[in-house]
Amino acid sequence: MTFAEFMEAQTRRVDAYLTRVLPPRDTPPTHLHEAIHYTVFAGGKRVRPIMTLIACGALGGDTEACLAGAAAIEMIHVSSLIHDDLPCMDDSDTRRGQPSCHRKFGESTAVLAGDWLLVYPFEIVARAAEEGAFTPDVAARVCATIARGVCTSGIVAGQVLDLEAESRDVTAAELRRIHELKTAALMEACARVGAAIAGAPAQLSDTAARSARALGLCFQVVDDILDVVGDAAVLGKPTGADSENAKSTYVSLHGLDLARDMAAQLAAEARDALDALPDSEWLLRGRQLIDYVVGRSS
Repeated sequence: MTFAEFMEAQTRRVDAYLTRVLPPRDTPPTHLHEAIHYTVFAGGKRVRPIMTLIACGALGGDTEACLAGAAAIEMIHVSSLIHDDLPCMDDSDTRRGQPSCHRKFGESTAVLAGDWLLVYPFEIVARAAEEGAFTPDVAARVCATIARGVCTSGIVAGQVLDLEAESRDVTAAELRRIHELKTAALMEACARVGAAIAGAPAQLSDTAARSARALGLCFQVVDDILDVVGDAAVLGKPTGADSENAKSTYVSLHGLDLARDMAAQLAAEARDALDALPDSEWLLRGRQLIDYVVGRSS
C-alpha cells in the first residue's frame, strides 16, 4: 500500500467514526448541526487524527480504540479553524476551497459551532471509556492532554500572541513561541493521546511528542512558504493573506530560502526522534507522514 493509499484508508476510518458519533444533520437545532457537518466534512487532510493513530500503532496500541482520541483531536482542530476564520480573528472568507463557516451560516452560528466542536470531543472520549475502548484513567489522561493542547499552553494562547503580533515586528524567538503554541502544541497532543491509549511508558510518550512537536513547527513553516508561492486553487484558500494581515511569518522574517532550510531541518528533527521508537510498519508510516508534510503543496 502506497502512503497516499494509507492516508486515504485512515481518512475513511476517521470519517466513518466521525459520522457515527456526530449527531445527524437534521438534529435540532438543524442550522447548528448543518454548520458542524459542513465544516467537519469539508475535505481536510486529517493529518492530526492520522498522526494520533500512527503514534498509537507505533507504540503497540489498538488503533481501533484510538479512533475516539483521533476524532476528538480533529474536532478540536476544526473548532480552531472556524474561530480563526471569523472577522474578529483572521477574517477569512474561504476555507478548504469553500466559503468559511461564518460566510455560509452567519457569525453567530459559526461561533456556536466552534464552541460545540471544542466541547463535544470530551464527551466522545468519556463515552469511549464507558464502552470499554480504554479505561477511565486513560480517558482522564487523554482529556487532560487535549485541554493542555488548547488552553494556556496551546492553540488559544498561540492565537492571542498571534493577534498581538500583527502590524509589529517580532523576533525569531517570539515567532517560534507563537507557533509552538498555535500549531505544534496540538500536534504534540496527537502523539501523547496516541501514546496514552497505547499504554506507552512516559519515556516513549515523550519521544513521540518530541517528534510531533518538531513536525508541527515544520507544518507551520511550510504553511508560511505556501502562502507566498502556493496555488490558491490547490490550497483551497487565498494566498498572500499573511501579508495582507501584516502578520510576521517565517518567510517575512527569514526569507524564502532560509524558511525552506528551516522546514527541512525541523523535518530531520522529527525523523531523528521518531527513529528512537521501536521499528514497525506504523513507524514507517510516521516517517512517510513527515515526508508528506515537508513536501506538501496544500
